[in-house]
Amino acid sequence: MFAGWGSWVARLRWSVLATAIVAVTAAGVWGLGVFGQLSEGGYNDPGAESSRAADAVRQELGARGGDLIAVYRPLTGTIDDATLGKRIEARLGSLPRSAVSQTDGYWPGHNKQYASADGRSAVAVITLAGEDDGAKLSSYRDISDTLGVPGTSLQLAGGAPLQDASASRSTDDLAFAEAISLPIVLVLLLFLFGSLVAASLPVLVGGCAVLGSLGVLHAIAAHHDVNSFAVNVASLLGLGMAIDYGLFMVGRFREELEAGHTPAEAVSRTVATAGRTVLFSASLLMIALAGLLLFPQGFLKSLAYGGLAAVALAALLSLTLLPALLAVLGPRINKLPVRLPRRNRSSMWAKLAGVVLRRPVLIALPILAGLLVLAAPVRGVHFGENDERVLPAGDPARQAVETLKTDFPALSSSGVLVVLHGENGAAPSSSGAAAFEARIAKVPGVTAVTPAGTGGAVVTWTATLTATDPFSDTARDAVHAIRDLRPPLDAELLVGGTTARNIDSLTAIGDRLPLMVALLAGATLILMFLAFGSVLLPIKAVLMSALSLSATFGVLVWIFQDGHGAGLLKVTPAPLEAGIVVLMAAVVFGLSTDYEVFLLSRMVEARTHGATTAEAITTGLSRTGRVISAAALLLIVVTGAFALSSVTTMRFVGIGMITALFLDATVVRMLLVPAVLTLMGDAAWWAPGPLKRLQQRAGLAETDDLPTPAGPALSALSALSAGPALSSGPAVPAFSAGLADAGPVLPGGRHAAPSGLTPSFQHATALPARPSWDYPPQPSGGLPIAGSAPGFSSTAATLPAATSGLPHAASDLPRAGSGLPRAGSELPRAGSAPMPDMPFAGSAPRPRTPRVVLDQQPSNTPRQPSEAPRQLDAPPSRWELTAAPGTGAPAGTDTTRELGRVRGDETDSTVVFRLPGMPDPRPRPDPAS
Repeated sequence: MFAGWGSWVARLRWSVLATAIVAVTAAGVWGLGVFGQLSEGGYNDPGAESSRAADAVRQELGARGGDLIAVYRPLTGTIDDATLGKRIEARLGSLPRSAVSQTDGYWPGHNKQYASADGRSAVAVITLAGEDDGAKLSSYRDISDTLGVPGTSLQLAGGAPLQDASASRSTDDLAFAEAISLPIVLVLLLFLFGSLVAASLPVLVGGCAVLGSLGVLHAIAAHHDVNSFAVNVASLLGLGMAIDYGLFMVGRFREELEAGHTPAEAVSRTVATAGRTVLFSASLLMIALAGLLLFPQGFLKSLAYGGLAAVALAALLSLTLLPALLAVLGPRINKLPVRLPRRNRSSMWAKLAGVVLRRPVLIALPILAGLLVLAAPVRGVHFGENDERVLPAGDPARQAVETLKTDFPALSSSGVLVVLHGENGAAPSSSGAAAFEARIAKVPGVTAVTPAGTGGAVVTWTATLTATDPFSDTARDAVHAIRDLRPPLDAELLVGGTTARNIDSLTAIGDRLPLMVALLAGATLILMFLAFGSVLLPIKAVLMSALSLSATFGVLVWIFQDGHGAGLLKVTPAPLEAGIVVLMAAVVFGLSTDYEVFLLSRMVEARTHGATTAEAITTGLSRTGRVISAAALLLIVVTGAFALSSVTTMRFVGIGMITALFLDATVVRMLLVPAVLTLMGDAAWWAPGPLKRLQQRAGLAETDDLPTPAGPALSALSALSAGPALSSGPAVPAFSAGLADAGPVLPGGRHAAPSGLTPSFQHATALPARPSWDYPPQPSGGLPIAGSAPGFSSTAATLPAATSGLPHAASDLPRAGSGLPRAGSELPRAGSAPMPDMPFAGSAPRPRTPRVVLDQQPSNTPRQPSEAPRQLDAPPSRWELTAAPGTGAPAGTDTTRELGRVRGDETDSTVVFRLPGMPDPRPRPDPAS
């Protein structure tokens, strides 16, 4: 399926490219309108008691103040100055009715409730026009610059100024983060790819993913409330994941090109391998983000919208736009090269694998202990919601809220809203309401009870708490105690406010969190089993991801709640915002599983080709260690730029992503996972027979549909890059009608014959029961192992005659089952995946190369004693003429045995090539003679 998709995209590359560019451009242009439709709310559960209390007040008493609180402090005189009072009244009266629906405060009635205790300042409480938070925020922005009065200092507090400051800073910080991260990412990609064209492709796809996600968010915002932070999430994940996916896709495509494939073949093979991994990884991350939709809070749903749109588009563009670009560019992907010093780092990763394989317990135990220590602070975590502390200490909106809490505690958001809602639309009795007010005042932690309004079927009070922190245990205990009070018989008790809203939100998250955990774990277990065919590998992946996630949250609690290093980071310690924590859990778990899939996919490829567990671990680590580290580094740069934000929420995400990526891509994936796999041994690949057959029928194994080239066989360079080929038995070239022009095709292998040469075959050794990547020296004899030499193509090649040295079917050919393992039986398999016909590029360390002797002497020219056959030692670009005294022979004589004896060739299969028209080889002399 994946190979077919890649071939289709390569064939229709221009159409796919044009469609993708037009669609992304249109979505991006239209998506810019989303910024005018974003909200700053959605943190509460709509069905919770606190929400019902606010709705009851709004329905019975109308919109209440608190959206905007203007704090006026006279520069000279007092708040009772008549002239000053008239100026303030005139200013408030001139506010447009389209933006302000109600105004209350100290002026003109000199209500002492709106004056500070020292009499040096007073407030005006303004109710903004608008049905939702977005509309109220727009109204605030219309009047914020018109509230100043000469002779006074002005501070603007309340929900609207706080939301405006947070949104403005987040937007500016996002643009700053992208301006910083993109150039750094481009430079890093230059170091990785060594070509400006190749380096620019992942960044291009990332930008398209971000633009497309804006269009999706704009469409969603037309029907649902979307929090402004969803844009930040879409930008972070769209850019980061597209760059990661592009890194894998472009790297694999260049590898296939270097292996000698045409651009169309390279695209098909890239989509069949790296594309499959991208789709699996994106699916796991999208399932994790979809878990946010289980929660009732609009804020979490908004984060899910942004994350799902970004990751889905990053994966879609990586499987459409990017392959089309690769097919168009072809070898030109290496244009504009940047010459940089390079070192062979696969040996470094192979050495690291060797260290882990030798001492798995010594490596695993300290890492496990260290991760558990990092996770320890999670036991003392406290959850809250965003308040003024997310802004820098010098921000005017934060300073205004702090002034309000100090001088006007009854008006601050830390108060508890208590509502008695009468039954059958009638107001509660006055006597019952008065008695209930007295009972509220006696609740521990309540310092004062102030009437907040009466009308319709409700009576309301504001209970001022002794605790200044609305998220403290004291405040929570007071809310629980108020809710435990028995209301009058004719009324229903509803408790709202900041503390009650936070309690209800945490309760809703706690109720649905098990569903999200079950969704993440279940989807990971199922998808990874279908991909790898093992029962234990998915279980290990879930446990490793959970351990990495716990360590990450431990570090975040230690910094942002406990305050260690808070001064250095310029953040104010506070309880963690529960919604952001859930978002981080989904993203970190998804990314951890991503890297697990990238690592295990190469291990399973090697295992499918017959590697032992140790060889598979070495192969996986040596082939993916550099790529995973590079992908993590790029994502750290993209997401880590958020740590430079002045808003604590974005800084929390940035530092959390840096911590998670560093721990997961280095300590966990590169050390702990190989150590655990070593301890598991062959059991790591086990699955019950029925499940193996189910996985085979699903057809989603890592090696199910890697395309085998048809027509002309692979070039020698392709075979060299492909790794060792394993075969199920002996083979000879199949000569049939229609193949005369193409020449004989030898399945798989290491060497290709030069153009114009015709093969004759000598015996080869039998394939060992468990193939090794490094074959020991073997004597010559027997048929060549299938896959020991790649096919070649030449229109000038002459097919050998039926009796030109090929063994007779009934004589020299070994019998079926005569020592060679059957395909798919004795050969080791990963998750019962079928044995592929062709090796995967880079699927295993390169073995010792068999030597191929080429005898090109014309039939009428005697060989001179000083001449020696040409010898090919991979790669084919290295031809050598090695003198071998005493090996001269008449033209056409098979010199392989002599060469093998004199030079000590370490070969398990031999092919002797002769020019067309040369006489048939003479019978091999008896070895005894």
